[in-house]
Amino acid sequence: MSETPDAVDPLDDWAPLLDDLARRKGAAREMGGAEKVERRRATGRLDARARIDHLLDPGSFTEIGTLVGEVPADGVVAGSGTIDGRPVMVGAEDFTVMGGSIGPGSTAKRYRIAELAELDRVPLVMLLEGAGHRPPLPGEPRPARAPTDLIQQARLSGRVPVVTGVMGASAGHGALIVPLSDLALMTADACVFTAGPPVVLASLGEDVTKEELGGPAVAVASGLVHNVATDDGALLDDIRTYLGFFPSSAWSHPPRREGDDTGPRSVPEVLDLVPKDNKRAYDMRRVLEAVLDGGRCFEVQPDFGRSVLCVLGHLGGDPVAVVANQPQAMAGAIDVDAADKAAHFIQVADSFHLPLVFLSDNPGMLAGTRSEQAGVLRAGGRMFAAQAQTRTVKLHVTLRKAFGFGSMVMSMVSFSGQSGTFAFPGAILGAMGAKGAGRAVGADEDETVALQQAEMEAAYRSASGLGFDELIDPRDLRNALLSGLQRGLSRRQAAPEPTSRVAITP
Repeated sequence: MSETPDAVDPLDDWAPLLDDLARRKGAAREMGGAEKVERRRATGRLDARARIDHLLDPGSFTEIGTLVGEVPADGVVAGSGTIDGRPVMVGAEDFTVMGGSIGPGSTAKRYRIAELAELDRVPLVMLLEGAGHRPPLPGEPRPARAPTDLIQQARLSGRVPVVTGVMGASAGHGALIVPLSDLALMTADACVFTAGPPVVLASLGEDVTKEELGGPAVAVASGLVHNVATDDGALLDDIRTYLGFFPSSAWSHPPRREGDDTGPRSVPEVLDLVPKDNKRAYDMRRVLEAVLDGGRCFEVQPDFGRSVLCVLGHLGGDPVAVVANQPQAMAGAIDVDAADKAAHFIQVADSFHLPLVFLSDNPGMLAGTRSEQAGVLRAGGRMFAAQAQTRTVKLHVTLRKAFGFGSMVMSMVSFSGQSGTFAFPGAILGAMGAKGAGRAVGADEDETVALQQAEMEAAYRSASGLGFDELIDPRDLRNALLSGLQRGLSRRQAAPEPTSRVAITP
């Protein structure tokens, strides 16, 4: 009887292959090499992998395409992970590998994570610091005809949240995801442009710095970038906060947040915050802090279109999107930038089923030659169309005044699908203020007084015809909104779907 040979350990057979796989993946994860990575860390910036680690829940990142390309990860780290336990897709350009430039492999990876975001109905986050497309590397095969990632990223619009962070210099093709995003952020030392200074100098003879071409001052003033963060960590924290207000996709409702401040309560401080004299300015942000749960909110584009605030917060535990006039800026008059900002914000909120709250206190659309030349009517039309076409829950409150088209873009007009419309007593309404109306019709002294008296009675006159559902005590502002919201949310009796828009945007 022969002896049975010792069993062969399967690991011995697999060891060469596993060692080779580990070696290849290890080389890719070294990025541009220890020296480049260390030099980068010395600047205070995070590298691409550290950015992903900061953004995602600890240990949740699963990489795809690690071995793609002729250089480590082909210059973009990509994969999936979770934020607060919910899945997301993420891609981060790696500046230590050929300046974060895009090759055939990274093009495929960028397309793939956007494809998976749509297929699996999860948000897409892109972290940019790269030079755009690069020439083919020596020996690299000519890429076959393939779809560009921008096609797939554009398809995500209104279906899953798309958020982009610019965390260094971003140019060319890579930067084009910025205007396609629901929210675009950048760090204070970042810049974003169609082409960098060398290209601009060579093609136009214009000698400019990166900051002059696409730094925060330029990107924010143009409306391209919504928010600026002090550094990498703050930007990534803002992305986590922002996504916390939204569902994973348009096929889901926004997540509730429980807490100590989700029930009814009076807000007597509103009497101090909102002056009865409608010519006196005040900070609408303080009103929002009084009304929203815990006084917590996230403002989108705080430094663009300053006369309108676009704020995310919670009311009774449910996420809401607030569009509010800011009397501290141009008395709350709505200019082109404010209207464009609000229109985008409204469409994003509606796409993902966030209830909209409009707090109106404005003298109308901004008049004047410069405003007209800038296209204030076009921008106002865009904002009005955006709010009129929404299908989400809408609530409106006129605090002190709302004139002309400025009232309509703020969803004051009746029959616009609001679940609740309210006003403070003494709110003044109409096509224009009494003083302007008197001048327009050539009113004498007695007629001017009569116009002013009628102006003061406007809220009661409107309420008498159910122009508002109710005039409310300012101290009941939170409770009125909370009651309307809770009733409005009862419409969620069917599975949500992406919002269909067929109108042409003004």
